[in-house]
Amino acid sequence: MKKLLRHPATQVALGWILHAYMVLVRRTVRWRHENIECVDGVLASGEGALALCWHGRIPVALAVAKVWWKKPRACLVSPSGDGEFFAQAMAHARFPSIRASSAKKGDSAKARAVVAAFREAMKLVGDGGVLIVTPDGPRGPNEIMAPGAAQIAKRTGAPVFMMGIAVSPAARAGSWDRAMIGRPFGRGAVVWDGPLHVPPDADDGAIDALMIDWSARLSQLTRRAEALVGYVDPQAAR
Repeated sequence: MKKLLRHPATQVALGWILHAYMVLVRRTVRWRHENIECVDGVLASGEGALALCWHGRIPVALAVAKVWWKKPRACLVSPSGDGEFFAQAMAHARFPSIRASSAKKGDSAKARAVVAAFREAMKLVGDGGVLIVTPDGPRGPNEIMAPGAAQIAKRTGAPVFMMGIAVSPAARAGSWDRAMIGRPFGRGAVVWDGPLHVPPDADDGAIDALMIDWSARLSQLTRRAEALVGYVDPQAAR
């Protein structure tokens, strides 16, 4: 079954299916944006930026498409087979992908690919584009940020924006990220925060501390979005 799911033809089909679902949710859900004016400055300028949302909100993430379509853009996506159909879905939505993931110690070929991808990401941001990142992907832990996005923000000096996204009614997948599967014609909310910055002299310890703070901050925004639409997580309600 896993081999079938990763077959190129299956990936193409899954990419179109995911894209169709994401467009349906974007167009039929009644979306509310809170504090969206925080991005006005970067949209009006030639400045690049990073935009973060949790991996589990990917299925409903096209809620922010109209905002970031105003700038050159790309998504940071894992080069794994599991990330392929998502990359195809986002390409259909006019969000091309930069394929990057973490490299295991000793895997020099993958390490070179990671370096190349991060250079491409930094060039996009440095040239005034926005990089969309799910900072707990591609394997988690859920709602715990890895430092990759912060490293790019540090090296480019670009502002970081956070996006807490929720839809109600919605189901949750059994995946590690508990992906939110929103129903069409429901209610949706995006809660924005930023601009945030990584100090140019931040060392690894400072970035680790920042990731703890930012993880809590993005989770708070996500819980706020859930409250705005009346979504109650069945796990949290136990």
